[in-house]
Amino acid sequence: MRVSLSLERSYSNDLAIMIDALRASTTITSALQSFDSIIPVKTIEKAVHLAGELDATLAGERGGAKIEGFHVGNSPVDVQNFGGDVLVLTTTNGTRVLEGMKAKVLIGSFINAAAVAMKAVELADEHIELVMAGVNGKFVIEDFLGAGEIISCIKIHQEDLEMDEMALAALMASSDKNMVNDAVKGSESAAGLLALGFEEDIEFSLKRNIYDTIPIYKNGVIKSLK
Repeated sequence: MRVSLSLERSYSNDLAIMIDALRASTTITSALQSFDSIIPVKTIEKAVHLAGELDATLAGERGGAKIEGFHVGNSPVDVQNFGGDVLVLTTTNGTRVLEGMKAKVLIGSFINAAAVAMKAVELADEHIELVMAGVNGKFVIEDFLGAGEIISCIKIHQEDLEMDEMALAALMASSDKNMVNDAVKGSESAAGLLALGFEEDIEFSLKRNIYDTIPIYKNGVIKSLK
């Protein structure tokens, strides 16, 4: 099994895992505890229109802050206060990255790394690509370390892995949980969220394997893979 790591753009036609650790991947996984499906969209205008059509809950952020008039922001903690059939979600990075992915697409984070890794090994033919959402096309450490967490779980189920150098580096960097936590909490992304009052979201996003939920993105909709 080959494992590779890429930033923002997906190249795989096999299986890909999108990682936006702070916070879209975590919010999606958290939201699937109380919503049947999530529709990720690029623009605020499309999100508002779609939510009106579907009588859906409207969630999203720009620059980390909740969009004015939306029910909830991109918060894995706050989204737990809502539930229903459909959540329409628009975020700065994660939902945008999903649109360009051609493979079978799962969504991973620290909170569901083990479950996503096990399902990825089951579903992939020969290649698992981990795609870091980044921030506006730039590398961020939390997605890199989140990818490493998932790769370490993949290795439990598939010891014989052929990893590219980025994937190997992520695996090695994620080996010390305390160092990972410190690095994520000290990141630029975390600083921005702290300034907006989202410290609880950061702590929640760093919890390990609290859900066995496996979000799968298909035909423009995210559902929990049964």
